[in-house]
Amino acid sequence: MDKNEVKSDQLEFSYDTAVFSAHRASAALTNKFIGQPRAIDALKMGMSLMARNYNIFLSGDPGSGRHEAVRHVAASLTPPKSGSMHDIAFAYNFHKPQSPLTLVLPAGTGSRVTRQMNLAGQMIKESRIEEAQKIIMDEIRLSTSPDLSAFLKSAVARLEHGSVSRQDSDMFRLNLVSDKSIQTSRPLIFESHPTHANLFGQFSETSPLVHLSLSPGSVIDACDGFLIIDAEQLLAQGGLWDNLKRFLDFGTLLVNRSISNQDGFIIKPTPINAPMKVILIGTDAIYDKLCDTDESFLDLFNVSAEFDFSMPANDDNIIATTGYIDRTVRDSYLLPVCDDGIARLLFYSSWYAEQRNELTTKLSFLSDLVHEANYWAREASLSNITAELIDKAVSMRNYMNSLTETKINEEISNGEMIISLSGSKSGVINGLAIMDRGNASFGTPTVISVSVAPGTEGIVNIEHEAGLSGEIHDKGLLILEGYLRKHYARNFPLSMYAGICFEQSYAEVDGDSASSAELFALLSAIGDIPLRQEIAVTGSVNQLGDIQPVGGINEKIYGFYKICRITGLTGRQGVIIPRQNLSSLLLPSDILASINAGRFHIYAIQTIDEGMEILTNRPSGQRSAKGTFPANTINNIIETHLRNLCNLSRPAN
Repeated sequence: MDKNEVKSDQLEFSYDTAVFSAHRASAALTNKFIGQPRAIDALKMGMSLMARNYNIFLSGDPGSGRHEAVRHVAASLTPPKSGSMHDIAFAYNFHKPQSPLTLVLPAGTGSRVTRQMNLAGQMIKESRIEEAQKIIMDEIRLSTSPDLSAFLKSAVARLEHGSVSRQDSDMFRLNLVSDKSIQTSRPLIFESHPTHANLFGQFSETSPLVHLSLSPGSVIDACDGFLIIDAEQLLAQGGLWDNLKRFLDFGTLLVNRSISNQDGFIIKPTPINAPMKVILIGTDAIYDKLCDTDESFLDLFNVSAEFDFSMPANDDNIIATTGYIDRTVRDSYLLPVCDDGIARLLFYSSWYAEQRNELTTKLSFLSDLVHEANYWAREASLSNITAELIDKAVSMRNYMNSLTETKINEEISNGEMIISLSGSKSGVINGLAIMDRGNASFGTPTVISVSVAPGTEGIVNIEHEAGLSGEIHDKGLLILEGYLRKHYARNFPLSMYAGICFEQSYAEVDGDSASSAELFALLSAIGDIPLRQEIAVTGSVNQLGDIQPVGGINEKIYGFYKICRITGLTGRQGVIIPRQNLSSLLLPSDILASINAGRFHIYAIQTIDEGMEILTNRPSGQRSAKGTFPANTINNIIETHLRNLCNLSRPAN
């Protein structure tokens, strides 16, 4: 066995049912939020501080429980103190009728004041002016709100001037739009469809007077509490983000007035002087974009709560995840999951997190698997969900989403896509790529070829020249040139032409996970040293020749294995991966069986030299104290050829 080959016992991985089986009953009864202590602490602080500008951006992946976290924290908050909640009503503005007054009243007084002012309005309609005036004077004496007192005094002044007619009675009525008389907790409003009308309210023309025609939006509903909005949906609506910031800065509501289906003017009530906290839920990318492009964003959103995509696979999180699965079963009336089924779900949780010592925080992934396994169990008239059914749910999910993969594999097997899985070639290697289609992703081999000739162009990225190379891939190729200069061209200039191409690939190439494969092919082409074609490679590389870990390692390995299985396993095929990715290996049982039988191999490396030895079956050679490589070693051959290319590339005198 090669010293770099991964032993079969290093590939086996499963969860011990003893960790969680004794705790299942109690864990299922616990509604503890799982795996996000940092984000929960940030949410608790942000939601507890009702101070201005302590709005929150909650970032993370969809399906990781961000909305549930907000509900969880909201339920744990100390109930609001007496007198800290407010009713809100619109009132007529005697000085500027098109700009209604926004009255912020102590909770519980809004309904009484509205009732009394509506009674006063009825009396005015019946020409009982003095009685109406008396009611209003009584409310002035009871009022503890400066805004209400000012409105009531303006109403009395209008009555005292005697310029009020029966038709003016509606001027004295209030439009109560937020009544918290029976509210015992802070409002928690999830705005699922943020539009201007849904956020800021709308004008319905139910009365000739503007203040009586306004209906509230979720901004008013959330006053004294929390308004939760999807950031992507908010930013997609033109002008909505700017208007929300204006409200957070100044309490300003802007309500569009539309008359007879024609665009009208904007109604601007007086500012709302009541606390309200916005919680934006979005991705890390949206958060970073707002930080970079909006100068006021960080001033308004002082709290960042970041959801992690994974959590440590410790006993507490294993038990909590088990409890989540059992609650899902209970709440959705599914078949019970056996202990071995739980262990298999935990395996796939780690697979999704791409680390053996981690679990995914995207609990919706596990919920979906349980629902699908439940379907297959009922189809087979079984009474519970076992590990075999969890595996079936995964395999059927892969099958249903594998049409593209199947077509690619057919093209390889019938020769339409040219790829060698045996023998040796110079300047050609099989890299490993990930392809995504919707929720499905799979690994597939991609042929990388390199041609080398005398010249001064250096490394030419053919994908870049064709407009098919992303910035990270471009950077990876520049690193290859740095490796050549450091490792070989120490006392002569690096002079050559090297064209690197992804054969039969017509989509954009990005990322650096193929950089080690590109370097292997480049070194092979420079030295005219054949590479084993039955070995596929993934891993990034730095200028020092150190191999670095990559993502999607399990899909890449399994994708190449399936191609080898389709075309025929020879016992020599395998993959080269970064050694750091060993902790990420969570492979299906069929590939493990082939590895145990010696029909497929996995090699883990740390340096380019180690990989070249596996791919060529010859020693790399270490530079001696005199600065030379041993004769006939890989590095000696490559350095010699680079020196020859340098000499051939010099202009003739």
